[in-house]
Amino acid sequence: MPKLACRACGRQIYTVAPLDALFVDERRCPRCGSPLHAERRAIERRQAQRRVNPTMDPGPPVAAGERRAADRRGGPRRAGNGGTRSRA
Repeated sequence: MPKLACRACGRQIYTVAPLDALFVDERRCPRCGSPLHAERRAIERRQAQRRVNPTMDPGPPVAAGERRAADRRGGPRRAGNGGTRSRA
């Protein structure tokens, strides 16, 4: 399904026909009236996956554990007064 985009207002429109098969008035944005263009981001430009797990062992590595376990907070975030302000 082709995806069209209006470069003036940013609206994205899904169509069942390619842009060349539409009539002249159908090639205009219904919101602002400017001409529609084929969506440039619709094509996947990445040639390969960035992170690939081994086929025999999917999921995160078991031996590594958590990377930031030492950075985790140990106590409460705020003073536990129930959200009320103390009056002085």
